[in-house]
Amino acid sequence: MSTLTFPKAVLWDMDGTLVDSEPYWLLSESALAQDYGKVWTQEHGHELIGKSLYDSSAILKDRLDIKDLTPQQIIDRLTDSVIAKLQLSLPWRPGALELLMELKQAGIKTALVTMSMRRMALAVVEAIPFQAFEVVVAGDDVTFGKPHPEPYQKAAELLGLQAHECIAIEDSVTGLKSAEAAGCLPLGIVNLMPLEATGTRVIRNSLTEMNLEALRGLK
Repeated sequence: MSTLTFPKAVLWDMDGTLVDSEPYWLLSESALAQDYGKVWTQEHGHELIGKSLYDSSAILKDRLDIKDLTPQQIIDRLTDSVIAKLQLSLPWRPGALELLMELKQAGIKTALVTMSMRRMALAVVEAIPFQAFEVVVAGDDVTFGKPHPEPYQKAAELLGLQAHECIAIEDSVTGLKSAEAAGCLPLGIVNLMPLEATGTRVIRNSLTEMNLEALRGLK
């Protein structure tokens, strides 16, 4: 595939990649822990980055010894809390909107692939001042969350493409594993967690380093 026809699509993670929402998740998890007389540290929060909310809620339920809430109720509580924070202040990751706009102007397809719930994903998408994504795949749209390949495979299929025709942008090892397993070219943008350029993964320090020419140069 020539660089002029690659990528046919760019698939974006949301939390920590498109929006700087990971601190909001940590605050919400910490508040939940406090209600149960427990302490939830930054290290605990980092363990959940990139995981599906179903997996994360099960971990929270176990570690915080929560007996009066189901995993779904934990998910709903955390999601409500984070959405409320995003409605007050929605911090985009540096370079994200600029790269999205360049992709749209070039006719490159885009999808949002997040393990957050669809209602949260749509709240973020609707705040973007242009039509940024053709497809949204959220945590409640898949049977298996990241690091399973299903989320990225589904996004590519919905766009009418093969995964190998797509670049996936991620900020977590879990997300990169999902993208790589699906067959995408995984681009890791360092945020809270260290990332290593193993396998087919490419690592960059910031989206401000990336434009369409740079993305095509990854192939």
